[in-house]
Amino acid sequence: MKLSQHFRPEFIYVTENDVPAVLQELTIRKAITHQKAQIYADLEKHHDSTKAAETLVDDILAESKDAALGLWKCFFALRSRWPHPNLQGMVEEIIQNGDALLEEILLNEAGYNLDPEVKACQEEHKSILREQTRTLKESGSRAQLEGQSFPILNRYVEIKMISDVHFRKQSAEEHEALAAAGELNEYRLRHKMQAELEQITADRLFRWCFQSRRLPRSVMVCGVAGVGKTTLVQKFVFDWATERHYQKFAFVFLFSFRNLNALGPTTSLERLIQQEYPRLSNKLQTILQEPKKLLFIFDGLDESNSDLDLRRHSTQALCLQVGDVKPVNVIVASLLKQTLLEGCSVLLTSRPNKLVHLETGILHRVASIVGFLSRERERYFRNFFGDDVIANKALAYVRGSQVLYTLCYNPSYCWITCTALQPCFTSKMGQPLPLPKTVTQLFVSYIKYMLANHSRELPGSLEVREVLIKLGWLADYGLNNHTLVFDQNYLEAFALDKSPFLTAFLVENIQGSSVSQVTYSFVHLTIQEFFAALVHYLDFKEENFQDVMAGTRRNQDGEYEIFSRFLCGLSHPATRAPLQETLGTFSAVTTKRVIEWLTKMDWKVFINMDAGGRKRNVGNKRKAMNIFNLLFEAHNSQLVRLVVEETARMDFSELYLMPVDCIILAYIISCCKQIQHLNLDSCLIQVEGLQKLGPQLHIIRDLSLSNNDLRDPAIKDIACALKHSDCKLESLSLANNVFTEPCCEDLGLALLENQTLLRLDLTKNKLQERGLSYLLKAFSSPRCKIKELVLRENSLSDASCRTLCSALAGKSSLQLLNLNGNYFTDGCYEEMCDLILSSPALTEIRLSLNQFSPEKEESLKQLANLREGFIIHV
Repeated sequence: MKLSQHFRPEFIYVTENDVPAVLQELTIRKAITHQKAQIYADLEKHHDSTKAAETLVDDILAESKDAALGLWKCFFALRSRWPHPNLQGMVEEIIQNGDALLEEILLNEAGYNLDPEVKACQEEHKSILREQTRTLKESGSRAQLEGQSFPILNRYVEIKMISDVHFRKQSAEEHEALAAAGELNEYRLRHKMQAELEQITADRLFRWCFQSRRLPRSVMVCGVAGVGKTTLVQKFVFDWATERHYQKFAFVFLFSFRNLNALGPTTSLERLIQQEYPRLSNKLQTILQEPKKLLFIFDGLDESNSDLDLRRHSTQALCLQVGDVKPVNVIVASLLKQTLLEGCSVLLTSRPNKLVHLETGILHRVASIVGFLSRERERYFRNFFGDDVIANKALAYVRGSQVLYTLCYNPSYCWITCTALQPCFTSKMGQPLPLPKTVTQLFVSYIKYMLANHSRELPGSLEVREVLIKLGWLADYGLNNHTLVFDQNYLEAFALDKSPFLTAFLVENIQGSSVSQVTYSFVHLTIQEFFAALVHYLDFKEENFQDVMAGTRRNQDGEYEIFSRFLCGLSHPATRAPLQETLGTFSAVTTKRVIEWLTKMDWKVFINMDAGGRKRNVGNKRKAMNIFNLLFEAHNSQLVRLVVEETARMDFSELYLMPVDCIILAYIISCCKQIQHLNLDSCLIQVEGLQKLGPQLHIIRDLSLSNNDLRDPAIKDIACALKHSDCKLESLSLANNVFTEPCCEDLGLALLENQTLLRLDLTKNKLQERGLSYLLKAFSSPRCKIKELVLRENSLSDASCRTLCSALAGKSSLQLLNLNGNYFTDGCYEEMCDLILSSPALTEIRLSLNQFSPEKEESLKQLANLREGFIIHV
């Protein structure tokens, strides 16, 4: 039972990924009855898979020893057909460790028996860490604003992590993509997690690793800016200090690379610990004598001033003793390579882009934070607003926006979003405040809210403007010089004093116990990027503007991408209007320069064929979508028409498009009178993405939606486009989706009303006979102008063929008919001959991969000789 409780999270995670499979296995083994299985199946249907999994596992574990053993046998049996890392790792951890696993569990609960003096030192150390980590740092500015703090246990929402130790340089982009706002969507992420990746929680980081087949001592946690790396570390330390987990570590030492940068070129590990934890000095030599009981945490490797060299055969001189004086990066490398304090454990955090240049083979586990899925976002909103009614209203608006909802995968953006929306949903004024639609509008609302509550001590708007200009130039300097941390010298250089007003946007970072060593950083990197954009509208300087635009044009590693969006978004008068009320007029010159820059962007170069006739790669197509993001933020329809042009041919095929991309694409299309061609093949847009595009589909002349996992509900949006009074659709491909018989009625009715469609491709769906009958009512109508009809691989039988031939015989518009890959036999040969001979406009018919006999195939081929220019493929 101890093991069962230990593995409870794995039980739940594996179960929630396929509740029916687990229920089936449990009922076959008579571990539960069919009646109980139905209860859990209904729970999944009416709530969600996580709720069903949690209830199922807890019920079984609470029932009896035999029931728990039945659950174990179920999972063991499932391994043969479901080799998921969590499932495999769970069983392997028991097999490999035997009784040692139970000892490890007990050690993590109770810890070691320490010498009384060391134990007293440990208790004091835990007390200090509890105090340092009990309040969430990310809520600091809001806490200062409202005069209250937020205990981490009340505010913390579990951050999703996936573990994949086979991290290599070439896969760094994939890890970035799993968490980046432009690439994340729950369907894709959950599918990938179910199929390939091990999900873990913070208290599992130093547990048995399935991929490296060992208890890890070196662990890396990576994730994009603001996704929760520092918060995760803070919660990890808090839980250790409050004895919730990992008591096998007698001492935990937490360091931030952001603070370590200010310590000078060299130091020693001994000095590092003494500076950060001076109360340990008297017992430090004793503490360091047993390295296996120690955990060192280094947060924010991406903010380090120097690179970490983890190459196995590096010539770098490593530390051997805790007193060895070396650069910080050498000390960290020495701990990881175990030349220093052999047996100790190390936890690092970093953004994924840093790992591209890092030899990670020495790491025993690499975990990637993927942020909040829908359940975590809901919990965060409820925790933030403290009122379910208001939280639900705010969340419903954000979900409807999708642009804002996508941001909320990131806990920091979630906080900024909630802060910006708070006055909109809690205002006591009669007139409701306008709700943001773009990311720039969201941040304008956030800044406006913070200004309204922090600028009371300043005499007037002029001084607020002056302070923000200085703050903006500090942010601009940081952006162009890759600087995120500023000391007092920076504040003096930019004429910024330490007025309480600055606490709205700058956070003080006190290094160790020394209050005199204070650095400053923006509340979030994106806030810094916003101010870097804003300052060019408040205080335009030609040289500075040209410098930053040169960096934007280079835009290596996407470092200027968010800044560029803000720069474009602030060009719209309505977007910046809330700030102008406080800050005064914005520069017209900046607006002009930004619009000129946008008009010169050639998005077509990223999605057209290259000189060799090859399609552009997915990375280039993402660049084109990024340009559309800029146009969306600018929200200038006249500008969009100028940049996109009505003869535009867009090919985003094979680029994964999440719903937010579809919203942006829909906006671009809506600004145009028509789009010549839009190829969205293999973009995995699914029903949700198509709903976002739906209102604009009628504007497109040639639309391809092949291979998108579209299901029957998607036909409603397509039908609406076909029935639109100003429909321009001439060619439509719905090939390789999952459309079935029921949706054909809606499609058929839409085709009856439509008079523009000339080409329709329904390859590889599941229309079958009944579905086809609905469509044939439209195809046989004189109003229908279809010239090319493709019904390949639709499981059509001889009966379907007879109905088809009867409906299309004599059709004056039909020129090409593709019926490859169906189930036609000699039984419909006569009807097929009649169709070929009686269709006056038909010039080509394809009947390959059916089941005609060789004799009938030969006879069909001969029919081509009876009509000049006629082609038949059999």
